[in-house]
Amino acid sequence: MGRGDLSNEEWARLEPCLPKDAGRGGRWKSHRRVINGILFRLRAGIPWRDLPARFGKWQTVYDRHRRWSADGMWDQILRVAQADADVEGRIDWSMVSVDSTVCRAHQHAAGARKQAPHRPGRRTRPAQHRPDEALGRSRGGLMTKIHLAGEGGLRPLAMLVTPGQWDDAPQMIAVLERVRVPRPAGGHPRTRPDHLSGDKAYSPRCNRRCLRRRQIKHTIPERRDPRAHRQRRGSNGGRPTGFDAARYARRNEVERMVNRLKIHRAVATRSDKRAYVFHGTVTVAAVSLRLRS
Repeated sequence: MGRGDLSNEEWARLEPCLPKDAGRGGRWKSHRRVINGILFRLRAGIPWRDLPARFGKWQTVYDRHRRWSADGMWDQILRVAQADADVEGRIDWSMVSVDSTVCRAHQHAAGARKQAPHRPGRRTRPAQHRPDEALGRSRGGLMTKIHLAGEGGLRPLAMLVTPGQWDDAPQMIAVLERVRVPRPAGGHPRTRPDHLSGDKAYSPRCNRRCLRRRQIKHTIPERRDPRAHRQRRGSNGGRPTGFDAARYARRNEVERMVNRLKIHRAVATRSDKRAYVFHGTVTVAAVSLRLRS
């Protein structure tokens, strides 16, 4: 077993989540070796063609990663792993924080075909396809932004990739809508945390109204200009927003979680041309963090 490969304990957790062979032909073979190859490329950030020979053919490893990214298989694996962790009490729902991080896009990430991709063997679009391929240009060049919702155990609950110049505030609701942790014993998936934390970028009134509508308690500091505008209006400006400084001190958890994600070089520097493939890469990193207790 090489450095960074799945241990026996991690493989025992992951194996029940993987698709099984159905019928003749043996479509899926050597899951463990292929996933170890995906994890190696995720950690090292190398081109797919440079994978060591011990992982088999690089084309097989890449095709499986691309297929599972298009089918949403990586998202399903992450949900199953989250459900198992929730049953064991390893998800801290007491504080869920939202944040975003910008990833520099390598020059090889540009130049995707204008024609929309299809799922392998089907005529439908990939689950996470974006016409803009989640690439945006700013002063630093091509950028991709990852919006995250992380729980207190420093593990991601939901992710969304957008172009690098997109604002954080409009994406908060979209990220929270992706939080769906199944309940193996039955019932609706859990979608609401006990408390939500975010920085000033998530302070617009529309976000606060949505959180109150969903009955989610939140700790988000108010920006200076809306606070001054409310004070100028006097009694017509409404009550000031509540803010708990002690709870807000836990916001460093999501920043530490982002640092753990960016240990994987394929996440810190994007080299995938397609947005759905890069989303799969980030999801694999989240699965890796979930498996390593």
